[in-house]
Amino acid sequence: MSKKTYFLSDFHLGIDTDLSSRERELKIVRFLDQIKDDVAELYLVGDVFDFWFEYKQVVPKGYIRLFGKLAELADAGVTVHYFIGNHDMWMFDYLKDEIGAIMHREPVMIQLGNKRAWIGHGDGLGPRDHGYKFIKKIFRNRVCQWLFARLHPNFSLALGQYWSGKSRLQEKSPAPFNESTEWLVAYSEEMLKEKPADYYIFGHRHLPIAHLLSNDRSRYINLGEWMYSYSYAVWNGEELRLEFFESEDGEVYGRG
Repeated sequence: MSKKTYFLSDFHLGIDTDLSSRERELKIVRFLDQIKDDVAELYLVGDVFDFWFEYKQVVPKGYIRLFGKLAELADAGVTVHYFIGNHDMWMFDYLKDEIGAIMHREPVMIQLGNKRAWIGHGDGLGPRDHGYKFIKKIFRNRVCQWLFARLHPNFSLALGQYWSGKSRLQEKSPAPFNESTEWLVAYSEEMLKEKPADYYIFGHRHLPIAHLLSNDRSRYINLGEWMYSYSYAVWNGEELRLEFFESEDGEVYGRG
């Protein structure tokens, strides 16, 4: 059996949606267990947690089933990649140290067979959201991280969860796809000139998208989310496809 590469993002574990966070975690674990025999590489493309802050000696409680399954996959030889999102940007070395995950804080170019893919979480990219881009610089500042770590976890984690809830795009129906206003389409079109690729893969948008770009060859892929649609992408050795797990009404948006 040929091995495959899987891409998932935006679990937002820690909040309840149609299912509780625990129920969604169990669903994610079922999916990972289902693919364990044919997965070579697993890309978690950000916002796995709705909020995360990692002290040197303390990590948020919970998620033990997910961590256990990731450790099982890593021990079996699966390469696990973790992209830092806007809700878990204070993820540091825990998964790297515990399971050998490869951590990414910026978009990277990867090879998929004879195809090239530019992949990142998607936050702060493109021509919009200057306010968030400024805040992101503050949150990534080491001094600010050091100061936040001085707070007791009982207070800091509660505060972080409050911030996260205020900024979260949690609606069951996110803004509809519109090619002319989709900032990650604009970003992908710009990257076609700077870093040509066959696929531009992102999360963050919470909408499953497979959009043919202006060169009529490359595609912008958005992975959707695991709060309602349970969508993911899989590279089978020949093509990258968006699929859905235990979801009968999944829809993929975009041109072509």
